[in-house]
Amino acid sequence: MIYEFNGYRPVVHKSSFVHPQACVTGNVIIGKDVYVAPGAAIRGDWGEIIIKDGCNIQENCTIHMFPGVTVVLEENAHIGHGAVIHGAHIGKDVLIGMNAVIMDRADIGEGSIIGALCFVPEDMVIPPDMLVVGSPAKIIKEVSEEMKVWKKKGTNIYQSLPKELFDTLKACEPLRSVPKFRRKQTEFYQTWKQKKGE
Repeated sequence: MIYEFNGYRPVVHKSSFVHPQACVTGNVIIGKDVYVAPGAAIRGDWGEIIIKDGCNIQENCTIHMFPGVTVVLEENAHIGHGAVIHGAHIGKDVLIGMNAVIMDRADIGEGSIIGALCFVPEDMVIPPDMLVVGSPAKIIKEVSEEMKVWKKKGTNIYQSLPKELFDTLKACEPLRSVPKFRRKQTEFYQTWKQKKGE
């Protein structure tokens, strides 16, 4: 659902896919090849939200702010399931892990990876290319080149999803039994731990 609020109507590039069960309100600008999943709440009611090209906002994420604040997700930001971005700045090529919380005026540097369930407190500045975990957040090391390649592949998968959804997603009635020759899905991307063989 996309809602105009207080004279602000969201702007969504035609190449981007906003799921009908997501909610985008007010002063929101969404660039090219962006994916917004079901249950995402992107509330530009009190301030502006700019989501640049190639970002993905996965299921049940919340993006919001205090009044008068602009939230920016730079190019290729990857926001994992259930994450909360509140009044923060997310740098280019950043990965925010599942159920992480990024608080007001936090600044996540380009290429950084924020672990699942991480709590980044207000005003925290994360330099570029850092791996961050914990609650409260703690920088533990630099992101390796190998990890950057792995993250980029995951983001690319999400960048191809809008076109596939435009081409194939449709409401339907469920089947009542499993077809005999139901097509098996391939494993074309793995968790970091699987990739490392741990």
